Amino acid sequence: MKKLLLTFITLNLSVAEAIADVHLYSGEVVVATQGEADRSEAIPEALIQVLQKLSGQREMPFSPALGEALDNADRLLRSFRYKNVERASPDGAVTLELRLVAQFMQSEVDKIVQQIGLPRWQQERPAVQIWVVIDNGRERELKPFEFGYAWQSMEDIAAMRGLPVSWPELDDEEAQLVDMRLVWGGFTDYLVERGAPADGLVIIAARREGPKWALRWNLLSTGQSWSWRNSDQELMFALAQGIHQMTDQIAAGNTISASEQGPWTVDVTIAELNRAEDYATCLEYLKNLSLVTAVEILGADPGRVHFRLQLNASSEYLSEAFNRGSVLLPSRAGKEYEYEFLR
Repeated sequence: MKKLLLTFITLNLSVAEAIADVHLYSGEVVVATQGEADRSEAIPEALIQVLQKLSGQREMPFSPALGEALDNADRLLRSFRYKNVERASPDGAVTLELRLVAQFMQSEVDKIVQQIGLPRWQQERPAVQIWVVIDNGRERELKPFEFGYAWQSMEDIAAMRGLPVSWPELDDEEAQLVDMRLVWGGFTDYLVERGAPADGLVIIAARREGPKWALRWNLLSTGQSWSWRNSDQELMFALAQGIHQMTDQIAAGNTISASEQGPWTVDVTIAELNRAEDYATCLEYLKNLSLVTAVEILGADPGRVHFRLQLNASSEYLSEAFNRGSVLLPSRAGKEYEYEFLR
């Protein structure tokens, strides 16, 4: 069974071209050929991946609406292409895989999410920086090269689930300045003080204990923290379990339930817009929020603009969205839905 699962992880998980750039409306599936039969079989699998990314759920509850969507998945395609991907295995061998990359129409997929009644994981997702430390009995090493196949598998799973991830990039001098004892201990605060992101950081401490790999996870994300342990005879499987659990935790804290989705309207006043460039930046920021469907200008005073925002979910999520960004700050006067622009 483990060999079968290993084959599944190696062959069927999507790969993000850039680790921290997750394409939410595209799915990626291994195919044997570029023939029509293989493509037709792969497209529903790619659509399932997209629904997983958008909802944050590992399992899709079956319903007639989901069945109909999968039966007609090819009609939802915006485009598709093929690419070859190099895959590493634990024994060091490298194989080349052919993958179908299917891009779906956003508006049509959003309708399916609503019809199925799925929660919606908000699309503003900070990348989680992964610090994985291996204790080999002699030293504790950050992301050893010989486990490259395992790191690739972690990236695959994160991309399949819609979670952006990144790795710390340290030169030799910087690596010497990091106290690996504190990293091994799971002290996320220590890394945040040294410049690691406070809104997305995980420390994974791993070592062999008898026949199994034992892992300890310390996750910091958007002001919340979690810790847990897991183990497996294969390092890659233990990491796979942990990445899934990490995604479950982060998604659960940032999803909008089906009952809270729908049209809402809220008026927002933003101050400190003293230049045309400030106004343009602020307007572009508002229009690009996944929570915002449309932006209307109600009026303006010197340095202040009054907006009316059409939302696709409850207005209570708006302030949370602003807090996760670095563009707007709550007004010093403390008034609701009044903000100040940050340059």
